[in-house]
Amino acid sequence: MPRPTRSGTYEDPAAALAAAAELLAVLDARGQDEVAPAVSPSQLRALLAVESAEGVNLRALGELLGSRPSSVTRLCDRLEAMGLLIRSPHPSRRREVEVRLTPRGRALLDERRAVRVRELSAVLGRMAPAAVDSLVAGLAAFREAAAGPPAGSPHAGAPAPTAPGLSSDPARVADSA
Repeated sequence: MPRPTRSGTYEDPAAALAAAAELLAVLDARGQDEVAPAVSPSQLRALLAVESAEGVNLRALGELLGSRPSSVTRLCDRLEAMGLLIRSPHPSRRREVEVRLTPRGRALLDERRAVRVRELSAVLGRMAPAAVDSLVAGLAAFREAAAGPPAGSPHAGAPAPTAPGLSSDPARVADSA
């Protein structure tokens, strides 16, 4: 775990960001017991991926999640049993199965976001307004940089597709899993 120097600052910006990410994970976990049903981080990632690519097929969902088809099928089995998503045949490609959120799945994600905003708002309320402004500007720059391809990749300079859970809308920045 990155450790601060004696002055309380980090020598490396990446270490400071890693420490902030750890704190965000702790803040994100607060109050989530209020949200039912409880979902695991991998289930949450799947719900967020389905939300960002509504009607995705199982193969593409597996690619988004970096999971094997059998793992994605079992994950979808559990989420469907919880009433959070539904699988249905594609309207024109009979062998293909689409995955969509149910109203209950959407409500769960909305509730999780509301809890997250409440927890983060409490922390931001204890910060100086100028510090909040700087943080928002820094996060906007970070999101923009994160949306691009990695340095040195053949696609450097071209915009990359947004990963599931990343959003340019600050109110919609999703959980990391």
